[in-house]
Amino acid sequence: MENLNLKKIKKDYLNDGVTIIRNFIDLHWIKEMQIAIDHILSFPGKASIEYTPQENTGRYYGDFFIWRRNKSFKKFAFDSNLPELASKILDSKNINFFYDQLLVKEPKTKESTPWHHDLPYWPIKGNHIISFWVGFDRVSKNTGAVEYIKGSHKWNKFFAPASFGKDTRFENSYKKMGLEVMPDINSNLGDYELLSWDLNPGDIIIHHPLVIHGSLGNFSSKTRRRGLALRYIGDDVTWDDRPGTFIKNKNVKSILPPLNYKNGEALTGDLFPLIWPNKY
Repeated sequence: MENLNLKKIKKDYLNDGVTIIRNFIDLHWIKEMQIAIDHILSFPGKASIEYTPQENTGRYYGDFFIWRRNKSFKKFAFDSNLPELASKILDSKNINFFYDQLLVKEPKTKESTPWHHDLPYWPIKGNHIISFWVGFDRVSKNTGAVEYIKGSHKWNKFFAPASFGKDTRFENSYKKMGLEVMPDINSNLGDYELLSWDLNPGDIIIHHPLVIHGSLGNFSSKTRRRGLALRYIGDDVTWDDRPGTFIKNKNVKSILPPLNYKNGEALTGDLFPLIWPNKY
C-alpha cells in the first residue's frame, strides 16, 4: 500500500469516476479465486442468473452474496488489501462489506452488459461507497472489458436500473422506482469520452457508484472473462428502503437473513459486517 500514489488515485477517482491500479492483487489470491469461481460455476446459487439463453453459445453468469457460502470469496473480500484501500480512497474510518457480485462471460458469449450505474440498484445512500472490479483472466475489449463514461458520476442523474438479460427476475421490480430511463448511449457514442483498459490478473478497476458503464460480449473463442465486483461502504452510508432495489427480489431475499433495517439506519451486523479495522 505504501508504494501507491494514493493522491493521484483519489484524484482520478473523484474527477473521472473510475481509475485503475496495476498489479494490486497478489498471485496467491488470483489462483485461489480462480478455483473458487469455477466451483461456483459448477454449483450455482439460488439467486444466480443465467443471462445467456439456452439456444445461444457461451455463458453469461451472474451471482450475489457468494461470500456467505464460500470461504475463499469471504477471505478475499475481507482479508485482502481491498478493505484498507477502500478506507484510504473514501477517507472513511470504518469500512463495512456490502456485497460481492460475480459476472462471468465465457468464450463466444454474445450478451452485452447494458449501460447503467450501480447506485439505483441498491437500497443505500451516502458518499462513502466504492466498487472494485477484479478480473481473474486477461481482459480486453474483445473479451468484454468494461467501458466507463468519464465524469458521468457528476451528471447529477439517477437513471432507472437496466436488466442485464431478457426474461430475468428483476425487470418488474425496477419499474417500481419510476426513474428516468438511461439515454440511448450506443447511438451517440461520439458524445462521450470512454475509459477502458486491458487487464491482467492482479489489476483492479476502482469505480464510483454513479459512473455509467457497460460492456460487450466475449467474442473470443478461447479466453474467459471471470470478473468479480466487490462493494464496500463507509462511515456515512445508510439504508434506503425505496421500492424496486435488487435486494427485494424474492430469490435474493431467499439467501439472506431478514432485512429489518429502517430508513436512515447504518448498515452493520452479520449481513454487512465491519471489516476495517478488522473486527469481524
